[in-house]
Amino acid sequence: MTTSGKNKPISRYGKTRKEALDKLRALTAQNAQGIPLADKNWKLREYLDYWLAEVVKPNLRLSTYERYEIAVRLYLKPGLGENRLTQLSVPTLQTFFNERLTAGMSVRSVQILREILRSALTRACEEELVSRNVARFVKLKQREQVDVQPWTVEEAKRFLEAASDDPLYPMFVLLVLYGLRRGEVLGFLEQDIDFENSVIRVRQQVGRIAGALRIGPVKTRAGRRDLPMLGLARSVLEGRKPTGGLLFTTKNGTAIEPRNFVRSFQRICETHGIRRITVHQVRHTTATLLKDLGVPARDAQLILGHSDVSITQQIYQHDNMEGRREALSRVEAALSTSIQKTTQTFESGRFMEGVDGSGSRQLSRQVSLFVDELASIISGTPGKIRTCDTWFRSSIRPGEVGRITEVAKYYETRRRQALLGTVAVNLTVKASEQDDIELVA
Repeated sequence: MTTSGKNKPISRYGKTRKEALDKLRALTAQNAQGIPLADKNWKLREYLDYWLAEVVKPNLRLSTYERYEIAVRLYLKPGLGENRLTQLSVPTLQTFFNERLTAGMSVRSVQILREILRSALTRACEEELVSRNVARFVKLKQREQVDVQPWTVEEAKRFLEAASDDPLYPMFVLLVLYGLRRGEVLGFLEQDIDFENSVIRVRQQVGRIAGALRIGPVKTRAGRRDLPMLGLARSVLEGRKPTGGLLFTTKNGTAIEPRNFVRSFQRICETHGIRRITVHQVRHTTATLLKDLGVPARDAQLILGHSDVSITQQIYQHDNMEGRREALSRVEAALSTSIQKTTQTFESGRFMEGVDGSGSRQLSRQVSLFVDELASIISGTPGKIRTCDTWFRSSIRPGEVGRITEVAKYYETRRRQALLGTVAVNLTVKASEQDDIELVA
């Protein structure tokens, strides 16, 4: 039985009769398990063309289709296209991807190639053309995360001041204030700006796809969001001439080219000596500023339009040396206060919690007498140990008994040591006397 539901006679070749029979038996066992045989023995290049045309293009964004098509045309088909779909193996794919890395392709680019191939082979599994997705088992080293250094508040303020005379200034304000994506800023329609209710609606974006500027919906459902119109945003948006379409356009009324927007951004930075970051890293700046101001991560996620709060926290929000210094200074202050109090208490003699100054002095005097007495007992007359014990306990007021735990433990330990020492001395003396008696006899 084939994947189309038809019966089809099959034949297999082998170097020996046994090899051919083994292949037929394997197919028979597969058929017995209800796994159909593919109608066509696809080559990978043929299946990738079918997958792009019938699966990717009708169901995914045009920009996604364009990225997949470029990767398939430039890399996957030339490198792997002649392999039969059923003959792809983990070693074959591992060698292919390793060669791409050796040729100088970045780790992230190779990871994207594997993701695209894995997606295509997942579909092939669903269509029962292959029994497993071998791309899943290819091992690649992890991508090294780029250490993003977003602007500080002072750098962001310097940039906005430097851009105040630029025609794109209102866009730059929205970019920094709300952490918008470049395409989102370019894609605002006039109806997205609601002055009456003080709301800015993020709904679409502008991007260059397949060589043409296109307006389309924002990337994800989370990206479709409403933001409050703050005073600074209102001041740069009011008074704009209505055009009935895009809020920001060229002099000819067309959409602004994203690359020109980036060029203007970088030109302002270079002209005014502002540390250069990418336009997208402005989102990192806004995200980090929200964190530093104590804005909950969930609120920051909604403002930035992320689908998951972990993206906001792990990728877009960054710490800095000042933040670390501030955090550790709080720890230092807490510890310093505790240590200072402890030191002052010890130096003033108030080392027992709950004992006032006069009680502390009295207790200190008693402890001092006790230590002196104990010293004389250990070095002198053992018989006085019980007397000392009785004196010590009777000389302390009832309310102070529970406050001398540490001293009592110390005393008890030394008392036991003295008793053991006394017993040992007595036994030694008796043994010596017995030896003398035996020698005389």
